[in-house]
Amino acid sequence: MRVMRSNVGFACPLTLWAALGASILLSSQATAADVVTPDGNGAAAVVDRRDFGRFDYIAETLAGWKVVVGAGGMVRPKFEGGKRFEILPAPLFMAEYGRVSIDPLGVSVKIVEFENFSFAARGGYDLGRDDGDDKHLRGLGDIDAGGVVGATAAYQLGPVKFSAAIDKTIGGSDGLTGTIGAEASHMFGPLILTAGASTTWADDNHMQEYFGVTRRQSARSGLSRHTAEAGIKRVDVEATATYLIDQHWLVRGQAGVGYLVGDAGDSPVVQQKTQPSGMLMIGYRF
Repeated sequence: MRVMRSNVGFACPLTLWAALGASILLSSQATAADVVTPDGNGAAAVVDRRDFGRFDYIAETLAGWKVVVGAGGMVRPKFEGGKRFEILPAPLFMAEYGRVSIDPLGVSVKIVEFENFSFAARGGYDLGRDDGDDKHLRGLGDIDAGGVVGATAAYQLGPVKFSAAIDKTIGGSDGLTGTIGAEASHMFGPLILTAGASTTWADDNHMQEYFGVTRRQSARSGLSRHTAEAGIKRVDVEATATYLIDQHWLVRGQAGVGYLVGDAGDSPVVQQKTQPSGMLMIGYRF
């Protein structure tokens, strides 16, 4: 599981509630169409009771979802490359239905699933960066938020999963990033341990937006000019422990550390190349 590096949004719960509302609305419309008025004046209306069975479909559909909800907290640098940390609330929401899965990072749809190999398309968001997030960023300007579209390929070999992902930001940095990694999991009774490592590459747009300093930015911020070109920007290692309290409740802890390299690590924007983070939450599985 990847370490989250952006604030959690509320698009996922809204999507589920919208789907539920649409289903109820469609059932209500169908029921109204079957109303019979024997006297022609609407004095007495009898609804076909078979229509109530249509709500069974909604219940069966929701029962097919694998859902985990919860809450907790996370600690991370205020910005990528920062030395000051912030503590944030971390709502937990994960759902899976068939080939569709939803988590705090966005929505993923499996297009190909064959034996141990899978390929999925996904969509999410990038919150960008605000130069008010930290005094070290003042004068660099804001990086706008943007939508993210991408794809992930994964291969499971025993307890080890190898993966490769590519993501394109539309708006904001207008950047392209790619990540390759591997993680291994093992279950000890109610305890599930996972450890993994990954490497992230970024194109010129992403690197220059987040780690470059133009002449104008240099004059405003006092940082020296820096051109950040495409290349490997960071490597990460992380570990996750999930304890299943009972059939429904679980506790999850996650710790990771990234290290900025190349033009990213050499940037005057970066105060500290080592980027640790951690998260602890409790969840309920339906």
